Amino acid sequence: MARLVISCSLDPESRSRTMARRAAAALVQAEETVDWLDLQETPLPLCDGSSVYSDAHVAAVADRIQRGQGILVAAPVYNFDINAAGKNLLELTGDAWENQVVGFLLAAGGQSSYMSVMSFANSLMLDYRCLILPKFVYATGQSFDEQELTDPLVDARITELTQTLVRVADAVRS
Repeated sequence: MARLVISCSLDPESRSRTMARRAAAALVQAEETVDWLDLQETPLPLCDGSSVYSDAHVAAVADRIQRGQGILVAAPVYNFDINAAGKNLLELTGDAWENQVVGFLLAAGGQSSYMSVMSFANSLMLDYRCLILPKFVYATGQSFDEQELTDPLVDARITELTQTLVRVADAVRS
């Protein structure tokens, strides 16, 4: 049983990837098995609503999502929404998300985008019956020195999110 951590950023200096790595480390420290999916390292086509669903990479990623025992999605926030790579992932793998427990780690430029994940979360809830963890982690550039997470409160919230993911995903599966 593996907890899936997805890093949606395509930026090599990504702060959301830093948060995802921290979450993966917290899960490993809690003796959980972690499946790491980094969209920067995983070539996925743009969703065309047709031929892409037979792509081998899409099928492999969909399988990992479906097998995940709780999923953490780490994404940057651009223009009051998660990045296009994260939305493309959902469009490519839709049904694989069915009945998953999902938490979010978001990195943004400012405090104004705090609720920006809600359209993505609503799609997961309404289209795929996911259980969304309501207390997600949101951090701005002030929580980092370059790509290093320096804010102890954000770090503690990441650990809390991983613990909640494990507890809720296990409860849902039993």
